[in-house]
Amino acid sequence: MTAPTTVDSSAPVLAHHEINVKAPLDIVWQLHIDVTSWPSWQEAITEAHMEGTFEPGNSFDWSSYGFPVTSQIYEVNDRSRTLWGGTAADITGVHEWLFEETGDGVRVTTNESFAGDPVNADVAGMQAQLDASLVAWLEHLKSAAESRT
Repeated sequence: MTAPTTVDSSAPVLAHHEINVKAPLDIVWQLHIDVTSWPSWQEAITEAHMEGTFEPGNSFDWSSYGFPVTSQIYEVNDRSRTLWGGTAADITGVHEWLFEETGDGVRVTTNESFAGDPVNADVAGMQAQLDASLVAWLEHLKSAAESRT
């Protein structure tokens, strides 16, 4: 299987969310790629671990509300974009993050696709769950970054 280069635009569940963070890009980026520290600022993530560096070909293990996930890193464009994904409980997710400097901080955009039988069985529920999760993640990232400036 070829590694994805973007989210799956044909997936039944697609999410797109953005937030402005009033913090330097270096701080936002470091919070994002320091997987092991995610539980310290992202309350939904109860466990996170990565061997090695945040780069394509590496993977990391994490749990959100006790749901374990292993994510493969597909792409990293330093301080501007990451793409990772994987399959857990028959749900295939592909998650893209974009970082763009603004006049007073960083615009963070996240896009994610969900596909698989459990998604097909409850598209509306999965959409609502993914949207809520990503909005919360962005808010936690904003709070953590802004508290460090």
